[in-house]
Amino acid sequence: MKPIWIVDDDQSIRFVLEKALLREGLPTRSFTNPREVLAALENAAEDEGPQILVSDIRMPGGSGLELLEKVHVKLPGLPVIIMTAFSDLDSAVSAFQGGAFEYLPKPFDLPKAIDLIRRAVEESQREEVAEERMAAAPEMLGQAPAMQDVFRAIGRLSQSMVTVMITGESGSGKELVARALHKHSPRASGPFIAINTAAIPKDLLESELFGHERGAFTGAQTMRRGRFEQADGGTLFLDEIGDMPFDLQTRLLRVLSDGHFYRVGGHSAVKTNVRVIAATHQDLEQRVKEGGFREDLYHRLNVIRLRLPALRERREDVFMLTRHFLQQSAKQLGVDSKRISDAALQQLSRFSFPGNVRQLENICHWLTVMAPAQVIEPKDLPPEVLSATPDVVRALAPAEKTEAIKPEWAAVPENAPDAPQADAPVAGVACLPLAGLDQSASNWESGLEAEAQALLATGRTDVWDVLTRRFESKLIQTALVNTRGRRIEAAQKLGIGRNTITRKIQELNLE
Repeated sequence: MKPIWIVDDDQSIRFVLEKALLREGLPTRSFTNPREVLAALENAAEDEGPQILVSDIRMPGGSGLELLEKVHVKLPGLPVIIMTAFSDLDSAVSAFQGGAFEYLPKPFDLPKAIDLIRRAVEESQREEVAEERMAAAPEMLGQAPAMQDVFRAIGRLSQSMVTVMITGESGSGKELVARALHKHSPRASGPFIAINTAAIPKDLLESELFGHERGAFTGAQTMRRGRFEQADGGTLFLDEIGDMPFDLQTRLLRVLSDGHFYRVGGHSAVKTNVRVIAATHQDLEQRVKEGGFREDLYHRLNVIRLRLPALRERREDVFMLTRHFLQQSAKQLGVDSKRISDAALQQLSRFSFPGNVRQLENICHWLTVMAPAQVIEPKDLPPEVLSATPDVVRALAPAEKTEAIKPEWAAVPENAPDAPQADAPVAGVACLPLAGLDQSASNWESGLEAEAQALLATGRTDVWDVLTRRFESKLIQTALVNTRGRRIEAAQKLGIGRNTITRKIQELNLE
C-alpha cells in the first residue's frame, strides 16, 4: 500500500499522526514543508507516490494551498486533507475550490482525524480500482446491431456537452455508457462522479449531492463537499434518477437551470460547472403522469435519450462477453482462465438473462470458482441456467391442448384402437397411452424392427446411433409436452436425473 504523506512544520503533529496511523496499519512519510513534497513527487516512481496527502496550511517555505494546487496538476485524483487552525477556516474553505478532499481543524480529535484519513484512503482505493478496470478492459463489447446503434450515438455525442438520459433494464450497463460519454467528451480531463440515488437514504441524499456546512446537523463536524462540487469541470452521473425524492427534484432542477446551489445549512451560493448524465430503468413518462416525477425536470434531463438494449436482445454478444468475463474473473482471482465449450456457450446464449450483463458477469465468476474442469461443459453451468425452460419447449406446450407427437418409425395404423387422435389432448405419453402400452407393444416394436431392417439393408454402420437418437428425442419431447416444459418434472417421470435430461436436450438439439 502507498504511504500517507504528512506535511507540517510542527514535529509534534507529525509524530502523533505517524504513530496513530501506524497502529492502524497505514504506512506514512513525513515532510516539514511543501518544497520537500514537490521534490519527492518529482523523483517518485508511479507506484511510490502518496495514497493521500495531509497538509497544514501555514508553513515556512510555502503555503498548503499552493501545494494543493501544484500537487493536483501532477496527481489530479489524489485526495488532499488540509489541516488548519480555526482562525484559518476561511482559507480552508477556499481550498475546496482547489479540489481538497476535506479539511481538519486544529486542535483535532485524534480518532476523528484517523477516521477522516481512513475514509480518504478508501475513496482513493475505489478510484484506483475503477481506473484500473477502465484501463485494462474495453469500455463496452458488442457486435449486435442494437449495440452498434449505441456506439454510433456515443460517437455523435463525443463533441457535445448536452444532457443525456440513458434508459434500460437494471444490469444492462448504463454506467459504462455514461463513462464512455464522459471519456469521449471535451470534459474527459475532468472528474467523473457517479451516484446511485436509489441506494442512499432520503435523509442523506441531499447532503451527498450538495454537501453540508459544519454544524448543519448532528454529526456534521466539518464542512463537506457534495457530488456536484466534486464533479466541477467534469461529469456527474445520476443513476436511477426515477427514485429521487420529489422535494430533491426541485433542488436538482435549479442546479440544472443556473448552475448554483446551497450546501445544507449554508447561506452562500456555490457555483458549479457540471455535465449531468442521468439513467433509469423506470418509465419516467408514467412516473410524471402519476405525479411521482416533476415534468419540468423530466424535460430538462430528457434532452437526448439513449436506450440500452437488454442482453436477450443482443444474444450474439453473449459469446464474446462470456469469454471476456471469464478472463477478467481469472485475473482477479489469480488463476488460469477457464475455457468454455461451444455447446455450453450455445446453451448459455439461450438463457433469458433477467439480470442482463451483470448477471452474465456473475455467472462467469461462479464458473471460474465452481466449474470442476478447465473446460466448461453444459453440465457445469449454474442451476438457474440448467433449469430454465427454453422458449422452443414452451411453444410445444400450449395452455389448453397439444398435438400428439407421433414417432417417425411408428407403425400404428390411423384407425387402431390405441392410436391417439391428431387433436386429442395430452393425458399421458403422447405417442401411446400408458394404459395401452402392453397391448400396443407389438405394434410399435414391429415398426421399430421394420425401420431397423430398412436401415441395415442400406449398409449403414450407424444404425444404433440413428435410432437411439430418434427414440430418445421423441421420448424426451413427449415427456416435456406432458409436463408443459418443466424439465425437472419430466426427468422424474422418465426416471432419469435433471443433469441427464439437460445434457440429452443439448446433445439431441431439442432446444
